[in-house]
Amino acid sequence: MSTLIQLTKTDEWEKVLHQTNEEPVFIFKHSSTCPVSANAFKEYESFSTDMNKYFLIVSESRTVSNQIASDLDIKHESPQIFLLKDEKALWNTSHWHITENNIKNAVKEHINS
Repeated sequence: MSTLIQLTKTDEWEKVLHQTNEEPVFIFKHSSTCPVSANAFKEYESFSTDMNKYFLIVSESRTVSNQIASDLDIKHESPQIFLLKDEKALWNTSHWHITENNIKNAVKEHINS
């Protein structure tokens, strides 16, 4: 089972973004005060993969969240998940669409196709 790694600084995000040139990764934007986000985070945690899984708590790492939105050119939402490869989002979704099944399907469609 993969480990969840928290991002708190923009330089950590930049390293992860460059890492996607070598391997795909997941990023999850989490709101620690939102029940929808709490449910989505449980779904994300329960998804088992060999890929690296990262998350950030938006209220604690607003600069990182804003940088992700800017670098990927995708409007910020919370909760929000991204599947990244080659410094691009192959897939992203938010809110109630973040389910273990949808995450598995994204991997099948974009990575294992």
